[in-house]
Amino acid sequence: MSAKILVVDDIPANVRLLQAKLEADYYEVVVAHSGHEALDIAVNDPPDLILLDVMMPELDGYEVTRQLKEHPATRHIPIILITALDGREDRLSGLEAGADDFLTKPVDDVILFARLKALVRLKQMFDELRQREASSRRMGLFDAAQLQRQITATGNVLIIDDNPRQAERLMHALGATHRCAYETDPQAALKIAAGRVDLLVLNLTVRAFDALRFVAQLRSSEATRQTPVLGIFNADDRPVLLKALELGVNDVLPKPVDSLELIARARTQIRRKRYADFLRTSLDKSLELAVTDPLTGLNNRRYMDMQLAQLMRRHLKTDEEVSVLLLDIDHFKRVNDSFGHDAGDEVLREFAGRLGINVRAIDMPCRMGGEEFVVIMPDTDSDSARIIAERVRSQVAAAPFALADGRTLDVTVSVGVATLTGLGDSIEAMLKRADEAVYEAKRAGRNKVVLRAA
Repeated sequence: MSAKILVVDDIPANVRLLQAKLEADYYEVVVAHSGHEALDIAVNDPPDLILLDVMMPELDGYEVTRQLKEHPATRHIPIILITALDGREDRLSGLEAGADDFLTKPVDDVILFARLKALVRLKQMFDELRQREASSRRMGLFDAAQLQRQITATGNVLIIDDNPRQAERLMHALGATHRCAYETDPQAALKIAAGRVDLLVLNLTVRAFDALRFVAQLRSSEATRQTPVLGIFNADDRPVLLKALELGVNDVLPKPVDSLELIARARTQIRRKRYADFLRTSLDKSLELAVTDPLTGLNNRRYMDMQLAQLMRRHLKTDEEVSVLLLDIDHFKRVNDSFGHDAGDEVLREFAGRLGINVRAIDMPCRMGGEEFVVIMPDTDSDSARIIAERVRSQVAAAPFALADGRTLDVTVSVGVATLTGLGDSIEAMLKRADEAVYEAKRAGRNKVVLRAA
């Protein structure tokens, strides 16, 4: 797995040693010999992961980590702290600062590379989401305050353990800041994990079921693939640890469990999960806005064009019939001129509502622009389309449109109907026929449906 690793250490020999090992495994290596240099590199040429020595002059590894996690351009970069210190307080200081892991010198190469691969995979997933973050910001959808509320909110934690007493101890440690539950049955846990769970804490030493197989099942399901897993393992069981990381366990914690370290690691995983959820939600909103008319809530011209192109391809392959309705509100300019553009907007919204409830579930009503609307009708012949068009026309005219100021308006619509006719026909030609049918309906007195054959 190729990735760019920033190695930070004030001792050149340590840098050269790590650089040689990483480059032998085909990583691209960038080096820094001080905390200040590391910050400059990380901001201007962000790496995929940072290996950071703790004991450095001026800025130590803890402070560098804190500054990196506070900077919007670098807070997503995984950090592994490397140090000769092996005390509990040292580990907690690193985790509290925002580090993803804490490895003690001399570094176990197998563990190091296993953690590198797991964290680089995670970073690459986040990069795909963050590419859309810029678009969300440009569209005004990125709410920094909402993000902060979301990532600091109480998390939903599911503990999976075949020993209820051990599970209850974990719940007691995490329960002060998170909502916790535990499950002893792996199949029941899989179902719960598919819901609103921010973190799974899994005892990798369970005897009642295969914990590694459980992880594999989690990662094979779309519903649980992104749910973070914190695995608890026996410190001397390297094979289980390495296999767990390979299968997709996000973080690990050795037995006996230190409650403060558990809390710190859980907080990191939950915040990362909430951040990813926020980015996905922003992406969904961006996509929705890209194909939605903001005034009426119907699909817009872009969506209409994409759907018609897909249906045209299907029509040529399977001969499935496709029809369209082109609807033009009668005398709409008079509404704007006589009652104002706010009233015109109210009419458009009400018209869209009546249109939406009078077509079928498979039909796709779209606002093409101004007072013109299109309904895309898959698998629909011209006779069926004309019947639905007549229903829409009659329901629009059936009752006056009420305005917010108490006034009412009588509104009618002219509708053109057209259907694809097979090889040699096109979307453009079908829409042109529907447009010609609308003009014919208007010439005939408006408030009419006209079918235009090929």
